Amino acid sequence: MLLSKSDYMMYLKHPAWLWLKKYDKKKLPEVSADLQAMFDAGHEFEAYAEAHFPDGVQLGFDSYFEYLSLPARTTQALEGGTKTIFQGRFEHQKTTFICDVLRVVGDNELDLYEIKSSTSVKYEHIVDLAFQVTVLEGCGYRVRRVYVMHVDNSYTRSGEVDSKQIVATEDVTEDVKGQLPQTVRNIEGAIEVMESDKMPDPSPSLAQLGSLEEWLEVYKNIVPVPDGSIYELCRLNTNTLQLLEAEGITKLADIPMELVSVKQQRWQLEALKKGEPIYDTKKLSKFLSDFEYPLYFFDYETLSSTVPYFDGTRPYQQVPFQYSLHVIDSPGAELKQMGYLHSDNTNPAKPLSAALKSQIGEKGTIITWNMSFEKSCNTLLGNMIPEYREFYEGLNDRINDLMLPFRNGLYVDAGFMGSASIKKVLPVLVPELSYKDLGIQEGGSAQRSWMDAVLYGTRAGEKEQILKDLDEYCALDTLAMVEIYKFLVATAVGKTPDYTKSITKSNDGPMPEQPEQLSIKI
Repeated sequence: MLLSKSDYMMYLKHPAWLWLKKYDKKKLPEVSADLQAMFDAGHEFEAYAEAHFPDGVQLGFDSYFEYLSLPARTTQALEGGTKTIFQGRFEHQKTTFICDVLRVVGDNELDLYEIKSSTSVKYEHIVDLAFQVTVLEGCGYRVRRVYVMHVDNSYTRSGEVDSKQIVATEDVTEDVKGQLPQTVRNIEGAIEVMESDKMPDPSPSLAQLGSLEEWLEVYKNIVPVPDGSIYELCRLNTNTLQLLEAEGITKLADIPMELVSVKQQRWQLEALKKGEPIYDTKKLSKFLSDFEYPLYFFDYETLSSTVPYFDGTRPYQQVPFQYSLHVIDSPGAELKQMGYLHSDNTNPAKPLSAALKSQIGEKGTIITWNMSFEKSCNTLLGNMIPEYREFYEGLNDRINDLMLPFRNGLYVDAGFMGSASIKKVLPVLVPELSYKDLGIQEGGSAQRSWMDAVLYGTRAGEKEQILKDLDEYCALDTLAMVEIYKFLVATAVGKTPDYTKSITKSNDGPMPEQPEQLSIKI
């Protein structure tokens, strides 16, 4: 049983994680679509990093037999005079790893390169490389320099992707050397866990490297966690967990207010202990009084990729390919829905902009959820298409953010779990509306599905259904804002609407008036 690099990182996140992988793998969740997308993005970027080494020889493996033979093939390549190898594998005693890039710079002397699709060097990269260096030194090699090759997010695509500009290389040798003594001790601890017949303490308070949220999902497969546990506290960290455990507290409702200092945690606990929502009608009224008709409830769906797909865009930049608009022209007016969904493998910026300009008027409040996102998209589109820059600047001047009452504590419900996400707010305030029955249920899936079907063609046979699902998903995002807005209007005048039936389809009369411009009838 060998300790691989991924095993080692798993151990550092939580020792019980490594033990489960070796002895009870069924308790671990399958690779999520989001995580798989990250892996795919990393593989796409690797080719541009490897292009910096034209003499490189690709090793790697496509089968278990090739994996087993990889250490021997790696040694053979190095002894045969190969100066640069990709995906070579090394073993020392009970440890093993596969390198990204290795360059021979002298007699048994190497430079080590790690390729990461992030936009900067992270602490985990240093820890990862320290493990690799430890194994290499155990194999009798000297490591001269250590580098991380990552995405340069200042790069803007113009024509073919330039591998020299999209890749940034940083020397992290001294940082890695500083980790080596602790790495040796950590390896010993990991091997001990790996060879033990007993799982280490799985307490979430022992999670490290920012893995608490991820580990909690695993933990729930090991230990039954009842509703209302301390693990539902928002913005939870291991320090707070350790404090709660030391006090013997297991229920969210039993957490004393003096043990939390984050305002969102205090709001969550106050609403829970009160047993009903907490809200400020005066502040809600003041917030809503800034909204001017027509009201445009607006939401983008965007594409993003490690390697920018279109000219004029940078790595990981969000480029809109779809939007939805729900519109209320005046108090008492019928609700209208419009939108645009790009369906061709071309840059969506110009046709989307033309559609938006034709559908959105020059006056009225544009209502979004987390307005910084839509504003950044507008700025990007204005920069990509200069003739629309003034149009998008005008839109940004009119945007207001429906998330603000929830982010700023003007309306707090314990059911939000301390979050201001629309996915948390909607089920509590408007349970009749749900994403659960949609073919696409969250933004990450929307992005991946559209890119696969439209840009890459890997799901061409599903394209028609994917476009239909995208229409339904994006329209529900803006309809959700309409209904939440109506809820806030009613709350501001002390009359909470009855959501036991769909309000959108209801003809029970107008919403209460306060002030006049807040009165709407759908």
